[in-house]
Amino acid sequence: MTEASKLRLYNTLTRSKEDFVPIDPENVRMYVCGPTVYDFAHIGNARPVIVFDVLFRLLKHLAKQGVWDGGKGETQVTYVRNITDVDDKINARALRDHPGLPLNEAIRKVTETTANQFAADVKALGTLEPTHQPRATEFVLPEPGKKSDMVTLIQQLLDKGHAYLAKGDSGSEILFDVKSMADYGQLSKRPLDEQQAGARIAVDANKKNPADFVLWKESSADEPGWEGRFRLASGAVVIRGRPGWHIECSAMSAAYLGQTFDIHGGGLDLIFPHHENEIAQSRCAHGTSVMANYWMHNGFLQVEGRKMSKSEGNFVTISELLETDKFGGRKWPGEVLRLAMLMTHYREPIDFSVRRLEEAESNLIRFNEIADNHEGGREDEVDPQILDRLKDDLDLSGVLTQLRFLTSAKDKHDYRGAHMRWTLEFLGLRKPNMLRAELSEEQKLRIVGRLNAIANKNWPEADRIRDELLAQGIQLKDGKDPATGERITTWEVKR
Repeated sequence: MTEASKLRLYNTLTRSKEDFVPIDPENVRMYVCGPTVYDFAHIGNARPVIVFDVLFRLLKHLAKQGVWDGGKGETQVTYVRNITDVDDKINARALRDHPGLPLNEAIRKVTETTANQFAADVKALGTLEPTHQPRATEFVLPEPGKKSDMVTLIQQLLDKGHAYLAKGDSGSEILFDVKSMADYGQLSKRPLDEQQAGARIAVDANKKNPADFVLWKESSADEPGWEGRFRLASGAVVIRGRPGWHIECSAMSAAYLGQTFDIHGGGLDLIFPHHENEIAQSRCAHGTSVMANYWMHNGFLQVEGRKMSKSEGNFVTISELLETDKFGGRKWPGEVLRLAMLMTHYREPIDFSVRRLEEAESNLIRFNEIADNHEGGREDEVDPQILDRLKDDLDLSGVLTQLRFLTSAKDKHDYRGAHMRWTLEFLGLRKPNMLRAELSEEQKLRIVGRLNAIANKNWPEADRIRDELLAQGIQLKDGKDPATGERITTWEVKR
C-alpha cells in the first residue's frame, strides 16, 4: 500500500488517528448500530446512516482499486447495519395487538410500518443498502444453521465465569460480572471504581457490582418473552424472558462478520454503556483480545441550537422533513438533507437548522449546474483531492471546500465539471431527478432573466417574473451564496 493510497481513521478505542489495515485483505468488515423501530426515525438517526454510508462507498472504491489485495481489485466489503426490534415497548404492543401470534410474528406486524418507513427514508437520503440488515428478533434463540444467537452467547459467558444468575425484584436475571474482565472500560476510559451508582446505574441488592448489566431478564406472566434455556452448575433452568439491550449486537455481528472484525460504528451516545458492554460480552464469550479493531463515532446533533426533544417542540422525523412543511415551512429533498449532514466533520456536533438546509440547497444547485454539462465519463474521474480528503478520516468539511473550488472554474466545461459530476455521484448527492429536473428550460431562463432584472434594478420586471412563475407552481426565494456572497435564487415546486 502506497502512502497516497492509505486510509486513516480516528479510533475511539485508542483516541488517535490510525492507518486502516483490514484483518482479511479479501473482505473488509463493518458493523454499525441501526435504529430501534418502535417509532419513526428522527433526524438524529440519519447522521450515522449517512456518515457510514460515505465510509461504505469509500471502502468499496478503495477495494475496487486493489488497495488491500495487491492491485487485484477483488476485495469484498461487508457492511452490516442491524434493526433493533427487541424492545419492551415493542414487545408490549405486540402482545396487546396480536395476542394469538408467536412473539416474533407479532413483533414483525407491529414494526412493519416503521421499518418500511425507515427503509424509504434512508433511500431518499441517497444511501446504499448495507450488505445485511438483520433483525434482533431473528437472533434471540438457537436455530439450526445459525452461526450465533443471544442465548448461546449468554451460555458461553456463564460457562466461562463472566455471568451469574441472580434474583431481582421482578424475577430471575442473568447478569454480566464486570469485575471478571480485567480491562473493562477501555473504550469509554471509565475505570470501574468511578462507575458508582448514579443517574445511569442503580445499586441493586442482587448485583455483585453496581455496573453489572443485564444479559437476560425474566418476564412476568403478563409480559411477552422467549423460552431461554440455560445450564448452570446447579442444573438446567428455563427462564421465560427477554434479552438485555447490548447482547443483540454481539450476536448479530458475530453471525455475519465473525468473532473479530474491522470497523464498528455508531453515535457518540453509544460509547457507554452500549459499545463498552458489547466489547465485554463479545471478548469474554469468544476469548478474543478485541471485538473490532477500529471504533468510530459520529458527533451529536441539536436542532436550532437546542437539544432535540418532544418537550422542546423541535423533534422532527426524517419523513416529516421529506414529506411535510413542518420544518421551515416546506419539504426538503433528500439530497439537501444529506449534504447538510456532510457539511461538518462527522466527529463534530451539528446544529441542524433551516439556515443550514438553505445553505446546503444553494451549494447543491451550483454543484449540479456544473455537473449537468458533463454527461459520460469514467468512475475514476472522482476528484482525486476529494478522495484524499475522504481518506483522511472522512474530512467532509474539506470535501465541501474542494467542491466549492470546482465551481470556481472559469470554463465550466473543463475537467472540473466532469470531476464534479462523478464526485456528486460518488457522495450520493446526485440522482436522475435532480433539484432542477422539475423545471423546464423556459422556466430556468425566466429565473435567469429575473436575476438580470434585479441586477439592473428593474424591480417591476423582477416582480412580474416572480408572480408568473408562482402561478406555475414555482416559488422563488432570494438569498446570498454563503461562499461568495453573490445573489442566488432557489425555488420550491409547490404541488
